[in-house]
Amino acid sequence: MKVFITGGSGFIGSHLADRLLARGDEVIVIDNFATGRRDNLKAHPKLKIVEDSICNEKLMHQLMQEFKPDLVVHAAASYKDPNNWVEDALTNVMGTAIVCQAMAKANVKRIIYFQTALCYGLKPVEQPVTLNHPILPRGSSYAISKTAAEDYVQLSGLDFVTFRLANAYGPRNISGPLPTFFKRLTTNQKCFVMDTRRDFVYIDDMIDCIMHAVDGKGNGTYHISSGSDVSIKELFDAINKALNMDLVVEVKPRQPDDVFSILLDPSRTENEFGWKAHVPLVEGVSKTIQYYKEHGIEETFTHLKVK
Repeated sequence: MKVFITGGSGFIGSHLADRLLARGDEVIVIDNFATGRRDNLKAHPKLKIVEDSICNEKLMHQLMQEFKPDLVVHAAASYKDPNNWVEDALTNVMGTAIVCQAMAKANVKRIIYFQTALCYGLKPVEQPVTLNHPILPRGSSYAISKTAAEDYVQLSGLDFVTFRLANAYGPRNISGPLPTFFKRLTTNQKCFVMDTRRDFVYIDDMIDCIMHAVDGKGNGTYHISSGSDVSIKELFDAINKALNMDLVVEVKPRQPDDVFSILLDPSRTENEFGWKAHVPLVEGVSKTIQYYKEHGIEETFTHLKVK
């Protein structure tokens, strides 16, 4: 296959590129390296990397016409600064509109899009969260812009799969609690955990799921979820163990605006794709910590405003 990956030097995009290249597919990546790391992708005869923005409309049309991919995997997203609404709107909304229209003009028919679970709001009204849950993205600029982009994908008339994602973790991940805990623990900074639970999926499991859609399965909206939630304390303990530390962490009660658990219902994905997450948290955390030790963490990011 010929696959065009936007945001291909990021966490999910680079792992997918590796998987595709390993089986002989041809891949083109566009990334502005705002959050993607240059060392996430290694030179490969079937890989072309373009350093630019998906908001470069003329370039996107040119690349789509020249490469003529069988599939676009749209992983590019702005999330570096939760207060930079303009960049979120430009990249996530306008960029997605440009991607879809460039595809239509080049007669590229299928797109895979990644949506945030924050589209259901900071306090989902059901647990586990089903695909019928109301869309309530107003809790963050990231969620608002990613949801508008998802609407454009659906409006486009393209054959699409939208994956609404649980918390992905693994090597190359630089957002969320795991890299934050690692950075604080390895620089002798104080840590605490909130009395909350979240849904974590290891990156290899996530890529296994995405590959079903790459190979043509599915149409519409799906969750990628482990199907179970774990406490943030359990996550911390797994990091503690991987670092050979024996720290006792303070567990703080939730703030009024913190929801106890966010768990996505993966039943449609499991039923239609025959897929299920299987990497245990302790194993996934151990592999991730090993990556951090070898490669370091330059910067970590959050999709939400820091309280």
